[in-house]
Amino acid sequence: MDLERLQARIARTWDDSILDRLTAYVRIPNKSPMFDPQWERNGYMEAAVKLMADWCHAQQVPGARVEVRRLPGRTPLLLVDVPGELPGCALLYGHLDKQPEFTGWLPGLGPWEPVIRNGRLYGRGAADDGYAVFSSLTAIAALKEQQVRLPRCVLLIEACEESGSVDLPAHLAALGDTFGEPSLVVCLDAECGNYEQMWCTTSLRGNLVGTLRIRVLTEGVHSGMATGIAPTPFRILEQILARIENPVTGDVLLDELHVELPRDRRAQAAAAAQVLGPEVAGKLPWVSGVHPVSNDPTELIINSTWRATLAITGADGLPPVGSAGNVLLPELAVKLSLRLPPTCDAARAERAVREALEREPPYGAQVRFEDGSGNSGWNAPAFAPWLEQSITRASQAVYGKSAVHIGCGGTIPFMGMLGERFPRTQFFITGVLGPQANAHGPNEFLHIEYTKKLTACVSLVLADHAKTIG
Repeated sequence: MDLERLQARIARTWDDSILDRLTAYVRIPNKSPMFDPQWERNGYMEAAVKLMADWCHAQQVPGARVEVRRLPGRTPLLLVDVPGELPGCALLYGHLDKQPEFTGWLPGLGPWEPVIRNGRLYGRGAADDGYAVFSSLTAIAALKEQQVRLPRCVLLIEACEESGSVDLPAHLAALGDTFGEPSLVVCLDAECGNYEQMWCTTSLRGNLVGTLRIRVLTEGVHSGMATGIAPTPFRILEQILARIENPVTGDVLLDELHVELPRDRRAQAAAAAQVLGPEVAGKLPWVSGVHPVSNDPTELIINSTWRATLAITGADGLPPVGSAGNVLLPELAVKLSLRLPPTCDAARAERAVREALEREPPYGAQVRFEDGSGNSGWNAPAFAPWLEQSITRASQAVYGKSAVHIGCGGTIPFMGMLGERFPRTQFFITGVLGPQANAHGPNEFLHIEYTKKLTACVSLVLADHAKTIG
C-alpha cells in the first residue's frame, strides 16, 4: 500500500466534498431528543441523516449498501454496509445528534453558523460527532482504491447518543445478528490530548443524570416577611449535596461510586501526563487567576477518567439577576450530572445517590430526585498484539510520533453495550476532541488537518486488521 497516495486521496475527498457537507451539517440544529422533545416534528434529525446518507451514496464504494433504518417513535439509524473480500466484519461507529447551543460563543461564531478559521471548522457537531461517517467511509474507500483486501465493514451512525443512546438497543434488537460478531470496532467519538499524535481511548466513564427538586412553599413570599421563618431552598440544596460531595475538595462521598484503579490504567495516566504536562489543565479556558484542583497532571488525568465527579448543569426556579426581587423562592430544581468510574455499576450508583438525596429532608421539605438515569462506563479489554502494534505504527507513519493511550472522561453507551455483547472483540477508540475543541460548549471546532491524518490512521489500522484475517 502506498501511504502517500492514501493520504492524498483522503485529503482530496476532504477538500472536494467532506468540508462542504460538514459545513451544511453544522447549520442543522438537530439536537438530541433529550434537548428537543419535538425532534420528529421539527424535521432536523431527518435533514441531518439525509445529508449523510446522500453523501455516502455519492461515494460509489463498490457494493456498498446505504440504508436509513427507522422504528416507530425512535430516532433513525444510518447503516452503511460495505462488502469485503475476506471473512469477518469490522464495525465503525459514530453519531449524528447534537448537544444544545449553550452560551458564550465568540463574536462571529455560533452553534449553527459554520466558520472555517485558522484550519478549524467552528460550529456545533462537526467534531462531536458529524465527521465520523465521512472519515470512516473515506478511510475504507481509500483502501479499496488501492485494492487492499478487507473484511466486511459496517458503519453504524446513531442519532440518540447525546441522550444516552436510549433508542440504540431497539435498533440493535431489530438488526439481530446482521453484522455477526465483529472482530474490530472502530469508534471516532473520543478525545485527543494534543494535535500532534494519535490518542487511543482505553476506558470511558459512566454517567448518571437526574433532576433534584426542592419545595418549601406554594408560592414566593417577600423575603423580609419569610426569611428567618422559612428555610430557603438553596440552603437545603447545599445541605443535601454535601451528603454526596465534599464541598471543599469535590470528593464524592458515596462508597458505591468508587472503584479500584487498575495498575495498567494508572501507568497509562502517568505516561500521558509525561507527554502533556501542564497542558492537562492548560487545555481549559481558565479565568485569570483560577487554578486546577491539583498541580499533579497525573492526578488530574485520573480524576477526570477514573474517579466520580459531580456537576450542576442547569437550574430552574432562580430568576435572572436583573429581575430578581426580594422574594424567598418557593422551590428550586437543579440538574445533576455525575460522572462514574468506568467499572462502576450505574444502577447501584443511582440507588445510592437517590437514597442519599431524599432521606430525612431538612425541615421536612419536599425533596425528589427525578428522572434519574445512568449509563455504566467501559474499560477496554487488553489489546491484541497486532492492534497495539498497528496503532503505534499508524501514529508514527502519519504523525511522526508515537500513539498515547489514555482514559476518556466522557461516556459512549454503545461501547458498553458492545463490550457485553462481544467480549472477544477488539476496540480502537479515538477522536478529534483536543485542546479548546470544547464539545458541548461554546466555540466547538474540528481541527481539519488533524482529522485528515486521523482518517489515514484508521485506514492503516483497518488494513492491519485485514492481515490478521487474510
